[in-house]
Amino acid sequence: MVSRELASGVSSVGAFDFDRRIFDELIPLPEGTSYNAYLIRGSEKTVLIDTVDPSKEYELISNLVKLCIERIDYIVINHAEQDHSGSLPMILEFYPDAQVVTNAKCRDLLVALLHIPQERFKVIADGETLSLGDRTLQFFITPWTHWPETQITYLVEDKILFPCDLFGFHAATSELFITDEAWAYRSAKRYYAEIMMPFRGSIKGYVEKIRALSPAMIAPSHGPVNKNPQFILDAYADWTSDAVRNEVIIPYVSMHGSTAKMVDHLTGALIARGIVVKPFNLTHTDVGELAFALVDAATVVIATPTVLFGPHPSVVSATYLANALRPKTRFASVIGSYGWGGKSVETITKMLDHVKVELIPPVMVLGEPDEATMQALDRLADEILKKHKAINIV
Repeated sequence: MVSRELASGVSSVGAFDFDRRIFDELIPLPEGTSYNAYLIRGSEKTVLIDTVDPSKEYELISNLVKLCIERIDYIVINHAEQDHSGSLPMILEFYPDAQVVTNAKCRDLLVALLHIPQERFKVIADGETLSLGDRTLQFFITPWTHWPETQITYLVEDKILFPCDLFGFHAATSELFITDEAWAYRSAKRYYAEIMMPFRGSIKGYVEKIRALSPAMIAPSHGPVNKNPQFILDAYADWTSDAVRNEVIIPYVSMHGSTAKMVDHLTGALIARGIVVKPFNLTHTDVGELAFALVDAATVVIATPTVLFGPHPSVVSATYLANALRPKTRFASVIGSYGWGGKSVETITKMLDHVKVELIPPVMVLGEPDEATMQALDRLADEILKKHKAINIV
């Protein structure tokens, strides 16, 4: 990535990763990603906001060299995760007089993760400011907008917000600014679902505090810069709200066809009742798309065959993911088939301990589903419709 200006004296100096296709060995990256870092030159001090993934540290150094940056006074680290902080040791070698500016919790993590010496840090408190001469940085500690040490940085005079992971999304694009808001909305929602949704309660409070700053620009650590902050702030306000949609998500696996037949019948029954249905065959599903669908859905029906004495391992994985992501889903149920027995329903319901859902009685069948099974699935569809009507989403 070559350096590009967001405003006079404010440059993007991070790196693209066009070829990366998985993050944390879990999250698919269909469009790659970027590791954004920003250089701000004040009349007296120069600051670097975040660094890049260690795999791209030479690109960051190259961008700084091209700008003839001989001195950096401060390196602000908003978040200790290595895709933002990983090249900090090299940057400190190149700029030995620089101080690392962050909060106490982030300092402790950086010491543990990267072995940065304690004396290199300047620890800031919530609301504290730092003068660059003609420019001022203000810091807001925002725990659990991803990790417990996360913070955001605000360039007061230019009204540019540097929120690290918040409000961004994974995409490697040569465009500095968002130009296609429909594409950005979908990408940002997927990112929210995969990364931010477990912290919905915390983020909800910070959205309004950030809105009160009236930022003119949001420069996240992944994806292009947003020159229309109202767009993403409104989206986050919606996603973090308690409002759900008249939708049912059905993650499923079928080994010999029985569970698939039940999913097909329930899908048709729900459609006939005016409910949007999104089945996800976990054999082929992109987990990011499943997470995306979970953001708004009122109900999740987990469908599984029985493997030995419990649910299929792919269903276990998807259930664990849904529980970890903590969507605002209101209702859940289980359907599927078994051979000689098993505890699939018990196992799945116990795994949903972090999701505040009302459990609707399951439909489990011995062997091949018959007419009585289909009637039970029709009754399940009726019950889901009743629940949706009771919360006024139908």
